[in-house]
Amino acid sequence: MENVSGTFQAGDYVVFALLFVVSSGIGVFFAIKEWKKESSQDFLVGGRQMSCGPVALSLTASFMSAVTVIGAPSDVYRYGASYIIFGIAYTFVVFLTAEVFLPVFYRSGITSTYEYLELRFCKAARVAATLIYIVQTILYTGVVVYAPALALNQVTGFDLWGSIFATGIVCTFYCTLGGLKAVVWTDAFQMVVMVVGFLTVLIQGSIRAGGIESVWRTSHAGGRLQVFDFDVDPLRRHTFWTLSIGGTFTWLGVYGVNQSTIQRCISCKTESHARWALYLNLLGLWIILFCAVVSGLIMYAFYSTCDPWRAGHISAPDQVMPYFVMEVLGGFPGLPGLFVACAFSGTLSTVAASINALATVMYEDFVSQCFTGLSNRAANWISKALCVVFGVACTTMAVGASYMGGIVQAALSIHGICGGPMLGLFSLGILFPVTNLKGAIGGLITGISLSFWVGVGSFIYPASSNNTHPLELNTAGCNFSMTADGSNQTLLTISTPTPDRPWLADSWYSMSYLYFSAVGFIGTVAAGLLITLLAGPSDPKKMKPGLTRSLRDVFCFCSKGFINADLSQDKEDLADFGDAWETHPGVQDEDQEEAIKMDKFNGRSDIPPINGYTNAGFDHKEMSQDQAKL
Repeated sequence: MENVSGTFQAGDYVVFALLFVVSSGIGVFFAIKEWKKESSQDFLVGGRQMSCGPVALSLTASFMSAVTVIGAPSDVYRYGASYIIFGIAYTFVVFLTAEVFLPVFYRSGITSTYEYLELRFCKAARVAATLIYIVQTILYTGVVVYAPALALNQVTGFDLWGSIFATGIVCTFYCTLGGLKAVVWTDAFQMVVMVVGFLTVLIQGSIRAGGIESVWRTSHAGGRLQVFDFDVDPLRRHTFWTLSIGGTFTWLGVYGVNQSTIQRCISCKTESHARWALYLNLLGLWIILFCAVVSGLIMYAFYSTCDPWRAGHISAPDQVMPYFVMEVLGGFPGLPGLFVACAFSGTLSTVAASINALATVMYEDFVSQCFTGLSNRAANWISKALCVVFGVACTTMAVGASYMGGIVQAALSIHGICGGPMLGLFSLGILFPVTNLKGAIGGLITGISLSFWVGVGSFIYPASSNNTHPLELNTAGCNFSMTADGSNQTLLTISTPTPDRPWLADSWYSMSYLYFSAVGFIGTVAAGLLITLLAGPSDPKKMKPGLTRSLRDVFCFCSKGFINADLSQDKEDLADFGDAWETHPGVQDEDQEEAIKMDKFNGRSDIPPINGYTNAGFDHKEMSQDQAKL
């Protein structure tokens, strides 16, 4: 087998360049169309008038990034098709996001997710959570910028860092010009490119591998179809439990309380549109996941007798997918370029969403708090400047991503380490009305400490192959003679613990990376409730209305009121929340002052009413009536 790198043709460059041209053109279009709308809210949340269709495509494209396009098939190639169990986790995540977290955020009328923490606890909690989110997002974005740049480097010989900087420049350009509307509609276009690119690889790859039956037969013989492993050992990398339970915690931190997701949901014109966007996005997640898993199986069937990694044609397992594409599509001008455009589509959508979300939280949580009374024009220009700043930061971070190992594990580890404690903090506020300020802060510190401890430890002391269980890769069909070097390559799949490894290295640090988020979540919630109990729980009756969500709210489809409700009347329903809170009957004087402060906070002059009403809370005496309507 010969190395197939560097075989891009003119047609490939044209197809690839069109992706950048169209993406930039969408940014320019919305910059011209929205020129007279100077409000920062139009720029950051699209005037809260988006519909569910493009938002659903945007959500899917953003979180099914190049990590999925390149990393997921490579993961299936090495470890098997158990990756498909992520589909179960996606289902739980979308349901919990739509029914638990979204209603609270949407009805509060906030722009930054972390505004909720100030309303529920205090400003310190808001600032701490915002800083954690900024660090998490910049780290994650660095990984997803590096991944397609690596692919382009492998298949075309392009300079790796030149590709990274080109990605950052284009994303920053259309995000800065067009704001959230440009991000959403560009994501929708890029989602289509991702699906077409995947289908091209699936069709031609299966033909070259001998057909679907041959792929299935070869994958079964190679152990790639052993999907359901019910081993409860938390040290195992991928089992049914790590993928379904650990995956739920990991992705719920991404979807349920992540600014990038919630920002696009609250940009929808109604709450029903926001819910539909999430559920339609679930369908997109399943489609992309299926394509990624089947691509991995096709790659294994094609290379079942000569693995290019152990044969020395590539230097890392994450390079198998682009190498495979050049081998099976290299004879068709334009198709290799389509795949690279597919990978870059995932990256462009993720990076643009991250830049827009980072600019939003920085403006809402810091700039607007420090400089009050800014005009709409000044706020708009500051938001654009922040897009540029974070575009540079995310692009620079990509340089360090080359040292993070496998791109799938690196990306999800970042989400788990930071996302788990954040999920725990918001859960304390929304699901546990008794939680007080001391419990929230103490829980967050505990959760962050635990998740960083296990995450950093696993990076320093990688788990042995006894826990990761990579499957066998064969080189018997390669056109070379195995030498001493070839024997050493076999050791790539065997990791023997060295004597100087601490005892934690093969226990605590060897935990599956998918449990990092669960560790942070459990640590945050457990410590938060314990500290709350010791310090004295808060009185739920004095809680600011609309800031919590009960199990009855979540499973209200069991109630008669939900069955008979007209879900098209979002405006009237949410208006009732605002009307109920306006009067504040039965609230004590000090609570009355806090309520008025919250009203003023939610009713700032720079935030226009949503569909003609303000999203406020409701009085506890009227809670049952409003819940019955919902």
